[in-house]
Amino acid sequence: MNAATLDRERLETFEHQLIDTLNRGALCLMISIGHRTGLFDALAEAGQVDAAALAQRAGLHERYVTEWLGAMVTGGIVDHDAQTGTYELPAEHAQVITRSGEENLAVFAQYIPEFASNEDAILTCFREGGGLGYEHFPRFHEIMEEESAQSVLPALREHIFPLVPGLIDRLERGIHVIDVGCGRGRALNELATWFPNSRFTGYDLSEASIRYARDTAAARGLENVGFHALDAARIGEVEPEGGTDLVVTFDAVHDQADPDAVAAGIRHALADDGVYLAQDIDASSSHHGDLDHPLGPFVYTASCLHCMTVSLAADGAGYGAMWGRERARDLFRRAGFRDVEVHKLEHDPVGVFYVCRP
Repeated sequence: MNAATLDRERLETFEHQLIDTLNRGALCLMISIGHRTGLFDALAEAGQVDAAALAQRAGLHERYVTEWLGAMVTGGIVDHDAQTGTYELPAEHAQVITRSGEENLAVFAQYIPEFASNEDAILTCFREGGGLGYEHFPRFHEIMEEESAQSVLPALREHIFPLVPGLIDRLERGIHVIDVGCGRGRALNELATWFPNSRFTGYDLSEASIRYARDTAAARGLENVGFHALDAARIGEVEPEGGTDLVVTFDAVHDQADPDAVAAGIRHALADDGVYLAQDIDASSSHHGDLDHPLGPFVYTASCLHCMTVSLAADGAGYGAMWGRERARDLFRRAGFRDVEVHKLEHDPVGVFYVCRP
């Protein structure tokens, strides 16, 4: 296209959009650092504080803290009083960026450096195909555990389990529950604590995560929960047919190498009156259908740089996180679930819940 025919207004708008993207992308890195170092928590507790006092409170080097504060101030996250040289985290900001707030969105910023650390290897995949296995994502399960603690666990009793009438009563009386793709076992260990009459089994491909889950269960004295390192596609080989009352998956199906085998294994293990409850990303199965997705660019990036590539690394289907409702329903029905309900809950703007019955 000739430069003279360009829509100058559209060009300038897009240029400003890219500049904003560069700034916000950089802020994600600094927000992750602020979360991991405890700087946001220290700021919230301190009120008005100068850089030296903040560094001392957080046990960090002042020079780095000062430069970090520069990013926070110019990014509109932290207030700065030039006359007193002090900094303050507004109470409203603290609600969504500290561990003591209502919801800590800084947790999600950690994904950006985790994914970006593999850029060179991902470029090779773009050129040659294949994917990157879980060994390329050393902090992924740690971040997922922290995310689960605030997005899944607080909602289980009040919002998620009530999607299945009578489920909480059954858990209190005693049933067998399987968590496929349990990660570090945060959810399952909590459930084992809440419902001592029920029996819980967690499966995950990561041996390190399974060790962590076992150690946590042992430290809490839990005897009604067990964890096993296993490819989820083999659930049908190790679980007896019809021996399970409830199976749950939390954002775990779409990054499997063989999602069909996983779903079929879940159906094999589930009793005829059992329920499979699956949480996944709420999305369409087309790009056009995701234009209004509140976190579309973020989740597609996470999918490309993690969910899809870990599946492709195992010569898998490579569905990715944005596989969407249509593909999910088709998968569950192919596995033998005749009744597939789809629920959108107010507490979760990004997720969707499938209640699947044989």
